[in-house]
Amino acid sequence: MQKRRFSKYFPALFLFIDLLFLNIGFFVANYVRFDTFWFQGDRYPFLFVFLNITWVVIFFVTKLDRVDRERSIVDYISQILLGLTINLAVVFTMWASTRAYFYSREHLFYTYLIFSVLIVGWRVGFINILRFYRTKGYNIRNIVIVGYGPIGRNLKRHLENNPEIGYSFKGFFDHKTEQSEVAGPVEQVPDFAKENSIDVIFCCLPKLFEQDVKPLIDFAENNLITIKLLSDFSKVGNKKLEVQQYGNIPVLNVSSIPLDRMLNRFAKRAFDVIFSSLVMIFILSWLIPLIGLLIKLESPGPVFFIQNRHGKGNKYFPCWKFRSMVVNKESDSKQATKNDARITKIGAFLRKSSLDELPQFINVFLGNMSVVGPRPHPIKLNEEFSPKIDRFIQRHAVKPGVTGLAQAKGYRGETARFSEMYGRVKLDRFYVKNWSLWFDVKIIFMTIYSILFKTEKAY
Repeated sequence: MQKRRFSKYFPALFLFIDLLFLNIGFFVANYVRFDTFWFQGDRYPFLFVFLNITWVVIFFVTKLDRVDRERSIVDYISQILLGLTINLAVVFTMWASTRAYFYSREHLFYTYLIFSVLIVGWRVGFINILRFYRTKGYNIRNIVIVGYGPIGRNLKRHLENNPEIGYSFKGFFDHKTEQSEVAGPVEQVPDFAKENSIDVIFCCLPKLFEQDVKPLIDFAENNLITIKLLSDFSKVGNKKLEVQQYGNIPVLNVSSIPLDRMLNRFAKRAFDVIFSSLVMIFILSWLIPLIGLLIKLESPGPVFFIQNRHGKGNKYFPCWKFRSMVVNKESDSKQATKNDARITKIGAFLRKSSLDELPQFINVFLGNMSVVGPRPHPIKLNEEFSPKIDRFIQRHAVKPGVTGLAQAKGYRGETARFSEMYGRVKLDRFYVKNWSLWFDVKIIFMTIYSILFKTEKAY
């Protein structure tokens, strides 16, 4: 019997409800701003049509019509926020290119505030309901795994531990049929798939022999069955592998990181510029004169301590800090230690509160650093530990940050022991491989919490 696939209606449903909430936001904003739900003047009908058409285009460009089983809630939210950000950029470009007084900024603010809350709320709610629905045995896809090896068994375990994905395991197939869990040899997969209405074939044989895989691919494509090939790439240590196409030759890029993509770099840079500008305008504009005066009153010398550090690509850049020590000849060669006699009284306060790092937002604005990233170490420290820690240099694949995952987790201050530096580098490498804009925001809040409650890592 043919299965009923309601998922084919999802794109139309998503677009309809998205536009419904956009228009609700628009008309509620009319009421808030103009005390009436109806249009104001002859220009707002154009704005109404423009907003709807813009969202329809972005809906398909950002693939908001898709619901992939394997994706996490965070990925869905990130995709929605990306669509909203692009939409806002287009609308405000239109607004800025026309005469500003034609449209109310307050009206646009309320429109997108209401729309953003509604669309994120309904999308997340829908996904959670769909996942719960799958845990009850509905919206299920039948699968078989070809290859009774470690990868195949791990895949089965993962699917069983995550029933919300909605895969129903029907059996292993392998050349080695002596195992009790193996339903039969590879040659029996086509017949079994037809008899049991199999939707997906996961092929994870330890060796992808052409005589095994090619017939399975031909069978799957001739019967509208999805086939996915797996191999043991876990040893390379990168969960986000990228497949590139050289002509008709697929090539696996094991060195791929999220910030290799231009859109991700643009998003991170835009966030850095906006965040650092706000810090410089609302904090550094008055804090630099105040702290500068206190530094000068206690000891002679410059307000800022500027030291070369390794940045992206391991290239040098001048890193800014408030001076927290008396001027000394060992500042570039000797790391500060606990109860260091060189540290001034105001310097001790600045270090304890992390205020000494705030001038690095100037580095962020200039493009040498990012708000979030691996912390830039003194050059001597890098030279000491780089040969001792495997893949140490990976932390320099991105811009260094004012704060980072390691600091948010409590790895701050002196790094006198190997275990301390190893812990930092391990977290830095995880950040580089798993970057997202949401991850940056999360690290910022984690850092604030860590500073306020003085959480430190037990080495």
